[in-house]
Amino acid sequence: MTTTHTPDTLHRILDHSSRADPYPLYAELRKTPVALQEDGSYVISTYRELTGILHDPHLSSDVRHLSRPMPAAEAHTTPSFINLDPPEHDRLRRLAMRHFGPPHTPGLVTGMEPDLTAIVNGLIDDFAGKERIDIVDDFAYPFPVTVICHLLGVPREDEPRFHVWVNAIVDSLDYHPKTDPKEKLDNGVQARNDLTQYLGGLLEQRHARPGDDLLTRMANDDGPDGRMTDDEIVSTAHLLLIAGHETTVNLITNGMLTLLRHPQILQRLRDEPDLIVPLVEELLRYEPPVHIIPWRAAYSDITVADTVIPKGSQIMLMLASGSRDPARFHDPDRFNPDRQDNQHLGFGSGIHLCFGGPMARLETQTALSALVRRLERPVLVTDPPPYRPSPILRGPIHLHIEQS
Repeated sequence: MTTTHTPDTLHRILDHSSRADPYPLYAELRKTPVALQEDGSYVISTYRELTGILHDPHLSSDVRHLSRPMPAAEAHTTPSFINLDPPEHDRLRRLAMRHFGPPHTPGLVTGMEPDLTAIVNGLIDDFAGKERIDIVDDFAYPFPVTVICHLLGVPREDEPRFHVWVNAIVDSLDYHPKTDPKEKLDNGVQARNDLTQYLGGLLEQRHARPGDDLLTRMANDDGPDGRMTDDEIVSTAHLLLIAGHETTVNLITNGMLTLLRHPQILQRLRDEPDLIVPLVEELLRYEPPVHIIPWRAAYSDITVADTVIPKGSQIMLMLASGSRDPARFHDPDRFNPDRQDNQHLGFGSGIHLCFGGPMARLETQTALSALVRRLERPVLVTDPPPYRPSPILRGPIHLHIEQS
């Protein structure tokens, strides 16, 4: 089967002017489940095809399997395990998971609930006296940053330093050599190097003076898989620091925006606090923090929806499009916290399913519950709000609200 070229649709999705509402463009893209692009890459946008390929062992996350060089900034550094394939991926993921959740540390996430509640309430206490609140700067950003810094053992006072690096790294994720200035890539590469050097310095400190944090535990783990090397620890910490707050900032902010746009559901959450669990799952489907996996590679020729994707081809996975696919979800453009069988792609799928998902869920449940309970008659100032540059990690850069 010959695939249809849809470069205009993809370019419009990636263009910042579409950031506030890319969903009609996703619907257009889904008309061709597997679309060949002008540069030889393939875009997959439908739920069935996305879930199938995410579980396909012929799909590679390793940039070295691409037939043409990868220009993105992550291609210039030691890869974290999400950019590796089995068995390397499996070993490093197991080593990280030993200190982040079940079965080895089953109480880590749930045990943090009192601390999460205290942080959230402290941030909301600081709203007192403010006529206008920025949900991003005043709440959704400082909350998960404080949490991941505590977990990793990164000094919270260093946030201004790594915030600049993280912004440059995220900005470089969708770098395209034909449309973007090379400075965008160079800034991303430099930021990755700076963050790597910074985390390496923290790791050296932990070797000399162990603490009670993930850096220390990874540095001193003698489990059945052996120890991580220092480079592997730094690359894992690099991943956890960025993914541990960037996606959660978006999820909390998208959640509050969605509730303000659906006042009846906001009021229902006030009246039915237990609704928060399915509500966050629906949020992960309806307004997810991660919209696109910008590249994967084919180990060998792969057939998807009667289309042969040649070995070495770059594959772009449109996760947010799959979670709005009407072939899988009834009335997909409606926010419905009562939705059943909600197997969304908000955290991906397959061997790279986000292992920080339990923490992100609990943080978002805690954050939105407190905001809804404690804010009286919040009013959205600007709709749509201004959005961050990235089409990959999508969320408002600011979300101003007032209390009437």
